[in-house]
Amino acid sequence: MAKKELSAEERQERTLSILTPVVSVLLALVIGAIIVACLGKNPLQGYGAMLQGSWGDASKISKTLERSCPLIFTGLCATFAYKCGVFNLGGEGQFIMGGCATACVILGGGIEGPAGLALGLLAGIVVGGIWALIPGIMKITRGLNEMITTIMLNYIALYFMEYVYKMMYSDQGLPKTVAMPKSARLADLAGTHVGVLLAVVLGVVVWYVIFRTSFGFKIRAVGMNPVASRVNGFPVKRLVLLAFVISGAIAGLGGSVELLGRTPYRLADGFGSGFGFDGVAIALIAQLNPIAAVVVAILFGTLSTGGTMMQSVIGVPTAIMDIIRGLIIIFAVAGMAMIKLPKIRAFLTNRKQSKKTEASA
Repeated sequence: MAKKELSAEERQERTLSILTPVVSVLLALVIGAIIVACLGKNPLQGYGAMLQGSWGDASKISKTLERSCPLIFTGLCATFAYKCGVFNLGGEGQFIMGGCATACVILGGGIEGPAGLALGLLAGIVVGGIWALIPGIMKITRGLNEMITTIMLNYIALYFMEYVYKMMYSDQGLPKTVAMPKSARLADLAGTHVGVLLAVVLGVVVWYVIFRTSFGFKIRAVGMNPVASRVNGFPVKRLVLLAFVISGAIAGLGGSVELLGRTPYRLADGFGSGFGFDGVAIALIAQLNPIAAVVVAILFGTLSTGGTMMQSVIGVPTAIMDIIRGLIIIFAVAGMAMIKLPKIRAFLTNRKQSKKTEASA
C-alpha cells in the first residue's frame, strides 16, 4: 500500500512539532546561562562541566544512563496512556508498586538466580498493571476523574512501600529492605545494567505498537475522539482499560528494573520519588512520541548527573538544573499550545501563501 502523502499544512504542523521542543531546550539553556552569569560565574564553563560530569568518561556515561532509565519507563507510561486520552498521573505509584512486588517475590519467596530475576520482573509488570487498572475501572464504571484517583493511589503506594521496608523485610530494624540477592540482579552491560537497553528497546516497541499496528490506531482514535470511535464500533471502554493496564505495566517494570539494576538494590525512603511526574513532563515535551520520550529522558538524566559537576566546578547550586528543567517544560507545553491556536495556524498559513505568491510573481 502506497504511503499517503502529507498535505502542506500537515508537513508544516509536523515541522513545528519537531522544532518546538528543540527551541524550548535552547531557550531554557540560554536563560539558564543568563542566571549563571548574574551569579558572577561563567556559563560556558558551567555547561562544559555539566557535559563533562555526565558524558566525560565511561563511568559518567553509565551513571547518566542509569539515572535516565527510570525516567524512560515513566515517560513511556505517560505517553501510552495519554495517546488513549487517559491522564494517568499515577506513574510514580505504579513504579513503586512494581518495586514492592519484586521485593516481596524475591525476599518473601527466597527465590534467587535467574528464576528470581524473571519472577521479580514479571511481578512488577503484573502488579503495576493491576495498580493502574483500579483507577481505570473507577473511570469507566463510575466516571471518576482519573487524575484525582491516580494521584491518591500514589500516596497509598508510598505508604505501602514504607510498610514493606520498615516492617516486612527490614534490614536489622533499619528503614530499608535487605539488598536483593546478587544472583537475582540485572546483569551489567558495557558498564551499566541491562535494564537501560531494555528501556530503549521498549521505547521502540511502544512506538511500533502505537503507530504501526491496528491496536495502536484504535488507541489513538479513542484518544482523539472517543465518541466517534464508539460510533464506528470501537470498544472504547475496553481500550481505555487496556491503556491503563499497559501504561501501569510499563511503570511497574521500571520499578522492578530500578530495584534490581541500580545500587543500593533496596527499597528505602525516596525510592521512585519524582519519577512519575517527571515522566509526565517527558511525555509532554516529546509530544507523545515514544522514541522522542527516550531522548528527552536521557536529556533529563544528563541535567541531573551533570548538575553536581557544574556545582563543584563553578560553585553554583544544583537548583540551576531544576530551573532549566522547569523552563524546558514550560516552553515546550506553551509552544505546543500556541501552534494549536487557530489564529497562529491561520497566520502561518497566510504567511506561507504570501511567500508562494511573491515567488510566482
